[in-house]
Amino acid sequence: MTLDTGLLSPVRAGVPVETLTSDEAWLRAMCAAEAGLARAQAKLGTVPAGAAEMITKVAGAESFDLADLAVRSRGAANPVVVVVQELTARVAAIDPAAAQYVHRGSTSQDILDTAACLVAARVLELVRANLAELTDALAELADRHRLTAMPGRTLTQHAVPTTFGLKAAGWLHLVRQVDDRAAHLLSSLPVQIGGAAGTMAAYLEHAALHGDGVLPDDYAANLITAYAQEMGLCEPVVPWHALRTPFLDVAGWCALLTGALGKIAVDVQSLCRTEVAELGEPAAAGRGVSSAMPQKQNPALATMIRAAALQVPGLVATLAHCMLAEDERSGGTWHAEWQPLRECLRLAGAATHTATELITGLRVHPDRMRANLAITNGTIVAERLSAHLTPHLGKDEAKRVVSAAASRVTEGGTTLAENLAQEPSVAALFDIDMLKRLLDPDGYLGAADHLVERALISRVAPSSNTGGTQIR
Repeated sequence: MTLDTGLLSPVRAGVPVETLTSDEAWLRAMCAAEAGLARAQAKLGTVPAGAAEMITKVAGAESFDLADLAVRSRGAANPVVVVVQELTARVAAIDPAAAQYVHRGSTSQDILDTAACLVAARVLELVRANLAELTDALAELADRHRLTAMPGRTLTQHAVPTTFGLKAAGWLHLVRQVDDRAAHLLSSLPVQIGGAAGTMAAYLEHAALHGDGVLPDDYAANLITAYAQEMGLCEPVVPWHALRTPFLDVAGWCALLTGALGKIAVDVQSLCRTEVAELGEPAAAGRGVSSAMPQKQNPALATMIRAAALQVPGLVATLAHCMLAEDERSGGTWHAEWQPLRECLRLAGAATHTATELITGLRVHPDRMRANLAITNGTIVAERLSAHLTPHLGKDEAKRVVSAAASRVTEGGTTLAENLAQEPSVAALFDIDMLKRLLDPDGYLGAADHLVERALISRVAPSSNTGGTQIR
């Protein structure tokens, strides 16, 4: 069987998340879910401790023929049935008595949903480690370039000056928001435990038959708790076989993450344009090369991040459709979740890895930013002149005068200061030197420095707040 090597998804090829979301990783998670269930039942005295130990040992040590399992999974339309068959046979080969306790009272969806949450948790932990490195790099960029002036652009055109530090601070804030949500999500991923139709009937029946036929009233609650503890996941209030919010939460977070990183990527792409050249991606052998043009160094990292961000929303839409799961277990909606969920996790983890590589090595060109500020001959600061003229000429007249001067600058040769110096109503108020000072981009950066500082301190603000809005 041909394996999916990532040939058509270079953003994930060879990066750590690929291992965490591989078929092998999903199989290991299913085996871990089976072993954890046996240990939880043993903890409550309804499975022999030795049997749970044997199931755990075999589940963690054995390798499986993935291609064979995949083909055989067609019979039941899910992989758990054949995994249970294989695991039972391998336990039986060592300890036939222990084999009777594999998958005791469970159903396929209990195992696969729990395994999926395990895989998601592992990816989230990896992503959060990458995000920690990424936020450090973005904070350093924001601080170092808090006064590095550059053109602010709106609707693709020069607007007013800004700073690269403020742009990086915006990126930083986005990433921190995503990380906050990741922490919450990581603490809320649940095990699945409900049995055939969500009543836990088989779990209770097998447990009762193992003992004297009498179970404590809180057995089901205790089993849920024990299973969650064994798996390192949280307890569901009720089985969620047909209540699919956990997976949609994961996928929605993946969209938020890749969207935030995609925003950074499109900014980097725009600022790496040949005629802009304010940023450059970190150089590496073979990166950004063209198959035809030897002079090219394409923004390959940003391109891969953007491609990932564009794919995830469509995958999320599939998982949103799967919320419409009929009855107590669905025929099709549950099955439709697996691959889109895996791709969401793959792309999220890969985009974060790639964004970290991009930002930690990003090349910033302040001289080019300064040169681009000057290409409109002062009109990028026209708004400031309007503000200074308004008290003397009125708002409408001030805007008319400055707009007319800006149009003349666009048509040819002179600067905005020189044009305005020829306007009698302006010359009566400001000489050419004052006009040049007012049109200096460094003098019209507003609160950029203060806003950068707000972004940098947002994680260290005191928890108590006696007045105003707390920065978080």
